[in-house]
Amino acid sequence: MRAIESPSPDRLQRALASGWVDVAWLAFAAANLVAMALVPQWETVPFHFIWVSLTLVYGYRVWASFQTALVLTAVVLSTGVLLTYDVFHQAQLADELTEVPLMASMFLAMVWHAQRRVSAMEDLRRVSDANLRLLRREREFVQDASHELRTPITVALGHAELIERQSGDPEVAEDARIVIDELVRLRRLADRLLLLATTEDPDFLSRSSVDIAELMAAAMQRWAPIDRRWRLGPVEPATVDGDRDRLGLALDALVENAVKHTRPGDEIRLGSRRGGDQVTITVADSGAGIPADRLATVFERFTRLDQARTREGGGVGLGLAIVKAIARAHGGTVQVHSVPGAGSVFELALPLGPTPNGQAGARRNVLASPRLQEDGLRG
Repeated sequence: MRAIESPSPDRLQRALASGWVDVAWLAFAAANLVAMALVPQWETVPFHFIWVSLTLVYGYRVWASFQTALVLTAVVLSTGVLLTYDVFHQAQLADELTEVPLMASMFLAMVWHAQRRVSAMEDLRRVSDANLRLLRREREFVQDASHELRTPITVALGHAELIERQSGDPEVAEDARIVIDELVRLRRLADRLLLLATTEDPDFLSRSSVDIAELMAAAMQRWAPIDRRWRLGPVEPATVDGDRDRLGLALDALVENAVKHTRPGDEIRLGSRRGGDQVTITVADSGAGIPADRLATVFERFTRLDQARTREGGGVGLGLAIVKAIARAHGGTVQVHSVPGAGSVFELALPLGPTPNGQAGARRNVLASPRLQEDGLRG
């Protein structure tokens, strides 16, 4: 037997909001009025059917004020006339006439609450629309500003580098190097703001099959010259359907964060593990750790745990926010575990993709380099 699909609340509300509901209620009310006229001894039953059905229909429809007043007047007059006629002919007690103003008063109270609800929903919709427009304009501004900043920054950076190379005055060369450092930092800020502003674009990701072991090995090779005790492993074979460049950027941001909050000789370890339908990339360090009251905000934009060191290292407080944005774009998550004085562990979890043939062999080839063995890599 074929199962009957129950209607969803949205479908039910759309059906009740259509015009045929009004027609059906009018027919139902007319039938009950006829019953009141034909069976005066039991007319209070159809009388209450009329008022209860009117209340139910109005709860979904919330007519305009004029339409509500017109319907209410018609129901009061029709039911009141029939009850008065029956009372006059002693078919009902005179006390039954009090039902008409009582039911009308209850209905008006319901109308008042429904109108307040509609007004509140309209205010909420207007505020929501205004916020969406504001967010859209803010996003467009960030995109436009980031695009416009990149060209003058590049030009100024080129001139500053030329001055540094050609200057015979050590003080001028030192000033030029300071300008270069600040311009590089400003360019990084513009690039990261532009990236964050485009995370909601449909073409933000260019998906392909990404081997996690290869991704991590490439990151290790990029960061190996930094004076830290680098370790890779364990690395479990895994493939994700994602954007290789974006994932590489996220992994670099995690490693960069670890470098900023460690010193030469401290350990930074990269690894991965599979669990269920996802793979988790870990970046652990033996640095100073993160205070417990800051863990909830580390992935927010412009969050800096160490103001002096972050600025000295060129950070702008957007690296971890970018990691979170890239993780969400891939349907994944990122979280951190940290103990002050004992380091931090960042975990980037991503949904697993289809496993290509020969992945295990590819992993062995990636990890075969003597510089990337699990026994450690010193930069």
